[in-house]
Amino acid sequence: MTERTASPRVVSLFVERWSPRSFDESAMPQEDLETILEGATWAPSAYNHQPWRFVYAHRADPAFADLLSALVPFNQSWAKDASVLLFIISEEKMGEHDNHTHSFDAGAAWAQLALQAHALGYRAHGMSGVDWDRAREVLGVPEGYRVEAAAAIGRQAPAEKLPEGLREREVKSDRKPVSAVAASGKFAW
Repeated sequence: MTERTASPRVVSLFVERWSPRSFDESAMPQEDLETILEGATWAPSAYNHQPWRFVYAHRADPAFADLLSALVPFNQSWAKDASVLLFIISEEKMGEHDNHTHSFDAGAAWAQLALQAHALGYRAHGMSGVDWDRAREVLGVPEGYRVEAAAAIGRQAPAEKLPEGLREREVKSDRKPVSAVAASGKFAW
């Protein structure tokens, strides 16, 4: 496993959190999932509108197969072992007005969800490999809402549990330096 380093002033939870694909198929108590979801609800949002919505299914739920079917086949191959599959959805309007930051706000909630899961000993892996039309259909998402992403949550299992082509990818990734993503005054890329 790659050892990651950051400034000692960065909260260690940020550095320790990562997105494995290997899950142990264990059940997650509903109380743990509710704590993870509550962590997400404390995210900031424009006008405190909180446009995020989460649709989930535990492995033992009949709906799990429907949620799994809304992922691309590659993600289905490993996400099938997660304790919970979850989709992040955002509301596109605030009343009669467009909400320009609905996706941004839902992303903040996702980040907090992933951190809260990690704090409880779970791992969360976000996915954009989604069949968007199928997701909208199986989740029953009405107009005015956008399916943003999916996530698999569960207890991490050894990499050997994954299909052979994924095992070597089951490592913590590094991050770009701040100088590569932040500039003063003007866009510099």
